[in-house]
Amino acid sequence: MVSRAAILLLMGLLGMVYQATQLPPPNRNSNDSNSITEDEASPTPRIRLSDGRYLAYREKGVPRDKAQHKIIIVHGFGSSKEMNFLAPQELIDELGIYFVQYDRAGYGESDPNPKRSLKSETLDIEELADQLQIGHKFYVIGVSMGSHATWSCLHYIPHRLAGVAMIAPVINYNWASLPESVVRQDYRKRLIQWALWLAKYSPRLLHWLVTQKWLPSNSVIEKNPAFFNTRDIDILKIIPGFPMLTKEKLREQVVFDTLRGDWMVAFGNWEFDPLKLSNPFSHNTSKVHIWQGYEDKVVPSQIQRFVSRNMPWINYHEVSDGGHLIIHYSGLCEAVLRALLLGEENVSYRPRPDRDILVS
Repeated sequence: MVSRAAILLLMGLLGMVYQATQLPPPNRNSNDSNSITEDEASPTPRIRLSDGRYLAYREKGVPRDKAQHKIIIVHGFGSSKEMNFLAPQELIDELGIYFVQYDRAGYGESDPNPKRSLKSETLDIEELADQLQIGHKFYVIGVSMGSHATWSCLHYIPHRLAGVAMIAPVINYNWASLPESVVRQDYRKRLIQWALWLAKYSPRLLHWLVTQKWLPSNSVIEKNPAFFNTRDIDILKIIPGFPMLTKEKLREQVVFDTLRGDWMVAFGNWEFDPLKLSNPFSHNTSKVHIWQGYEDKVVPSQIQRFVSRNMPWINYHEVSDGGHLIIHYSGLCEAVLRALLLGEENVSYRPRPDRDILVS
């Protein structure tokens, strides 16, 4: 029988992956005539995809027709289009940035996709861009587990990309080019493989396990240093918890099915190996960025460094005292945008020298 400790680790890992995409409500300035705002009571706009599904989205930043830079933000596990990207309004106005955030299939107000795959995630992004007429090329920012869709964009539609950023991107241990020596000591690999097996072959058992009363509450998980570093725990005191991962929500079949399907795509067998991708931009230009916390307890920075070392055309940035929740840290989103749009490097995020330490 699966041990209680394994279930606790699974719930903690799910929580971390989810929490990395949750942000406090933005401070709205009613005098800002350049920002796109929406009446809370007005219906959420949606597009109808070519397969008949509806995709809900939300626009932010400067008006689309006045934008100099157009960015699609891909939310992570258990999140939605309502996540807030904490970029200073002054920078948004200065650079003319338009954002569109959308509910991935099955999340929020978007229809589920029973045929969800890496490619379908990419095609949803491309069709959203085309129906909103944001131009032939656009930027994509993937957050946490939403980065599996971002990697997929680099594979399937590199010609449509003006640039890409991934914030605390989750690693798939099934990538063919990840050597066993790099991941052998990592308990997360075994945990994810176990959860993936349950999701694929025994979803009813997994559903039962994650809704048991003996599992700790989210508030207990949020304070556990096994899952979060010091800065993450401080952040968790001021941001929302894990509403989509409560036992009550997980008992809803549609919620469980959406999370299960997303997990299986992110950690299942991919039809391509990201480490074999080529630079989609000119050889003298690198417009792909990874942002990683050195103390991340979801994705070890050592593995993320291995990925970036083997893909030298990727710009690797690291928060030296950062955990998995770096997107919440003051100044991080501004640094992401300046690097992505202007090519500026903030020396504060240069990775520390390599060390001979084990993945843990």
